[in-house]
Amino acid sequence: MSERTRKKVTVPGLRARKSRGPKIAAVTAYDATMGRLLDEAGVDLILVGDSLGMVVQGLSNTLPVTVDEICYHGRAVARAVRYAHLVGDMPFMSFQVSVEQAVENAGRMLKEGGFESVKLEGGVEYEQHVRAIIRAGIPVMGHVGLTPQSVHAMGGFRVQGKGEDSAARVVADAKALEAAGVYSIVVEGVPADLARRITDAVDVPTIGIGASADCDGQILVCYDYLGMVRDLKPKFVKRFAEIGDAIVEATQGYVKEVRASTFPSEAHCFGMGGKRAVGEPTGNKPVVDETRTSYGPTSED
Repeated sequence: MSERTRKKVTVPGLRARKSRGPKIAAVTAYDATMGRLLDEAGVDLILVGDSLGMVVQGLSNTLPVTVDEICYHGRAVARAVRYAHLVGDMPFMSFQVSVEQAVENAGRMLKEGGFESVKLEGGVEYEQHVRAIIRAGIPVMGHVGLTPQSVHAMGGFRVQGKGEDSAARVVADAKALEAAGVYSIVVEGVPADLARRITDAVDVPTIGIGASADCDGQILVCYDYLGMVRDLKPKFVKRFAEIGDAIVEATQGYVKEVRASTFPSEAHCFGMGGKRAVGEPTGNKPVVDETRTSYGPTSED
């Protein structure tokens, strides 16, 4: 889709994709540069996930991530995104304590993080939390199945819903979220048959991650499908590029040229200008778009 015909993705528009398509392409992002690139690529939805704890901060799970950190990264991404819908993950213990706490922190995320909706994990037990957040005018995305904030209760990052009793609980969670008013539901780490069952059971879009192509959309961590974490290869991730290898190779080239004194070359250096009185204008127009600030001078002037 061209820039001229592309429109801002909204909650009503995402909800309508359940019946009329096309499938929702969602990704995570955590900074302005990546947000801008992914938005230009045409994704429908960008999630600033609490996965930043693992892929940005190097933690072993998502539990230490705070609302302040989610808002910090949200502001960065929001500055760059023009078309994709921007969702913020409600981190561990930002909504679980009470309905009041959930509404307050969801509100902070829109006010301070620049988000357009929030996502929270869990089902039946948080139905009232979801209802209250939505009553406050804040759209909510649900999340069922493998819920990373419950990693210790699950005994690790394990596929959920393999048995009938477990599967029925996941379906019940999804139905409770739909009844509470969510506009979509992330379905993570469940068998393909269960993903299809959930998708058929609810009238809002399901967005899968490790949950088969039968969902109404898909979401992946950007670092995963770009191959930036080279030693991590989850079964549900397809590597669409090997950017990690490219970064290492490019940096090796940089190191080699610095040590050989071949970088910077003459093409990357500045020369002395002609004599000019103190304060005398150059007469040249700026060559840098002020909306896209450079790290330093881009020309001799």
